[in-house]
Amino acid sequence: MTGAVIATKLDKIIENFDYLDEWEDRYRYLIELGRGLEPLDDAAYCDKNKVRGCVSQVWLETKVGRAQEGSPVLYLKGDSDAHIVRGLVALLLALYSGQTAARILGIDAQGLFAKLGLLVHLTPQRSNGVRAMVERIKSDARAAAAA
Repeated sequence: MTGAVIATKLDKIIENFDYLDEWEDRYRYLIELGRGLEPLDDAAYCDKNKVRGCVSQVWLETKVGRAQEGSPVLYLKGDSDAHIVRGLVALLLALYSGQTAARILGIDAQGLFAKLGLLVHLTPQRSNGVRAMVERIKSDARAAAAA
């Protein structure tokens, strides 16, 4: 997916959140986003891809490509054993996947979650899990930038 396609997808997600007034509808939409995740290969469900710090089981698979100018670009796939968390994974993938490592390091996921109103509606455990996922993605970006 190109950066423009990813940005369009994220813009559509934000637009859909804005349209939904009730939190029950927003949670349903998150679950729907999670159902749309591209499946992981069986081999991706391994210790290397497991995200530490999440109450639910979460796996993030990172593949590094190169932009035309040579900058590392991260392509992410993910999954979780919990429906709402799978939706949060989908949201983070829409935000980060297909971006350069440098761009990823500058993206404020907390800002997006605040804009969507998720910060005040997630349990502390889920908020900690989101932070763990973001830190894992940024750690992979730092490693790709250093390589």
